[in-house]
Parts: sequence; structure tokens; C-alpha cells
Amino acid sequence: QDVMDIEVKPKPSRPHWYERHVQPCVAELLGSAFFIFIGCLSVVEDSGGTGRLQPALAHGLALGVTVAVLGDI
Repeated sequence: QDVMDIEVKPKPSRPHWYERHVQPCVAELLGSAFFIFIGCLSVVEDSGGTGRLQPALAHGLALGVTVAVLGDI
């Protein structure tokens, strides 16, 4: 009787190889490309007296958007 009262929990299934290997690499590639692209554009379009503030804000905003968009991957 006691043996039948034990609950058997199913083993969690392993993620597919795509989710383990390919998806993180694609997310890293997209995130890095977006981050570098926005950073380079912010330096090219320097509007006079902004100095180091414009590239710093552009990189920070690009990083925030990248994390928000690709954070679930």
C-alpha cells in the first residue's frame, strides 16, 4: 500500500539542440550587431557640442532595447 502512494514525477525533458546551441548564438550575434551598429552611427552623426554624451546615451539605449527584445531567448 505504501509503495503505491509515492508520486512519480516525470523527468524534465532536455531542451532541443537548437535551443541549447543555435538560439543563444543567434541572440548573441543579433545583440552584438545591433549594439555595434547603433554605437557606430552615434559617433558618425556627431552634432557639435555633445561630446561623449551622445555615444554613451546611444550605447546605453541600444543595450536596454537589446536586452528587452532578446532577453527571453
